[in-house]
Amino acid sequence: MRRYQQRPPLEGLRREIARSRKEKSDGKSSSSFVRETYCLSRGQARDKAREWFSTWPKAAYWTEVESWRALPGEGDTIEFTMRRLPTAD
Repeated sequence: MRRYQQRPPLEGLRREIARSRKEKSDGKSSSSFVRETYCLSRGQARDKAREWFSTWPKAAYWTEVESWRALPGEGDTIEFTMRRLPTAD
């Protein structure tokens, strides 16, 4: 005789997914980082990244370039995201 295992209820998972999606749509994020994305020419992008590092030092704010990519077909345009902690506590 073959026994089939009953699947666990998924209601808790559904609630958690719905809560997470609602927070994201409300502009809330579970991440404590502040992020800003820019599309600038390569020289301006480097200047903006330097500005972030001088305004919010890496040692205190964990500032970093989270992503950096050249946009295809856009010449010398760079899309990048900067990330930092909101405070240096």
